[in-house]
Amino acid sequence: MKRLVILGGGYGGLKALLTLLDQGLPKDVHITVIDRNPYHSLKTEFYTIAAGTEADKNVRMEFPKHEQVDYVFTEINQIDIENEQILIKDYREIISYDYLIIGLGCEDNYHGIEGAKEYTESVQTFGNARGAGFAVGNLNAYGKVTVVGAGLSGIEVASEIRESRPDLNIRLLDRGETVLRAFDKKIQDYVEEWFASNDVEVLHSASVGYVEKDGVCNNGVCYINDVTIWTAGVRPNYLVRELPFKKDDQDKIVINDFYQVPERQNVYVVGDCASSTFSPSAQLAGQQGEQIGEVLASLLNDKEPAKPKEIKLKGTLGSLGKSDGFGNMMQQPVTGRLPRLAKSGVLWLNKRH
Repeated sequence: MKRLVILGGGYGGLKALLTLLDQGLPKDVHITVIDRNPYHSLKTEFYTIAAGTEADKNVRMEFPKHEQVDYVFTEINQIDIENEQILIKDYREIISYDYLIIGLGCEDNYHGIEGAKEYTESVQTFGNARGAGFAVGNLNAYGKVTVVGAGLSGIEVASEIRESRPDLNIRLLDRGETVLRAFDKKIQDYVEEWFASNDVEVLHSASVGYVEKDGVCNNGVCYINDVTIWTAGVRPNYLVRELPFKKDDQDKIVINDFYQVPERQNVYVVGDCASSTFSPSAQLAGQQGEQIGEVLASLLNDKEPAKPKEIKLKGTLGSLGKSDGFGNMMQQPVTGRLPRLAKSGVLWLNKRH
């Protein structure tokens, strides 16, 4: 019996599993998926949970059922590479593997800032997003919310909260000179104007010194605050950072053209845990997962795998509430209702496929 273990049922791990099932599993293969939740989470939509604009059930999907696939829903304590086994919380047995896919995603990077981990909300896990949603939803009128970080996550969180709670005072702290530094200037200007017209205060050249329970200190000025949400950078899951593999300057595992760890070629890495020239995204993880599934399908059928094709991303879409948005479509910057509709369409397709 060949044992494949998939750590994480996110975009990369799930796509690898679906690809293997689509191509037909040999009868001597058994797959175990380990995830903390008994469902696949649509992480790109966690900002709606934080803002209280969507119910939990709308951003989760059931895992596929198959007679050769088992699921274990718990936390992982350790990835034991030497003995090729996974140690999991609250279980006596140890899960061994012949092949391993690591798709554990990322966690917040607090950059060593005092109080950031203790006193901020997060949108990096379903549980974190729920916590942020409770904190925001329970605020009284005129409560103060600060979002730290003006990348894609910060923009979507701040704009969705504004639409959900027009009574709140919302501040966005941006380390750069403009929001969304990775995007075209047309998009940057559009988003800046959206925030100005919707009464969201944006502070550029921000440098958070420390965070307290009731405030944020930025460039020496401390702002009284009710809820602080952290979206100022991520890093690979701590279990991945502890592994004895070569990593890049972002602590992501260096892999070969087949997504294998060169030192352990039965170990595959996908998504936010894998070193890549692309920025992290659900789209990237999904394409990587599909290619890993194709590679493993060949190996499990005793065939020589073809080298995966070059990744080609289709663009990035972001929302500004329910009816406005921005993005790169067909290599062109687009703003307004069209990219928001496109994002809704992509979500609809993901839920059904």
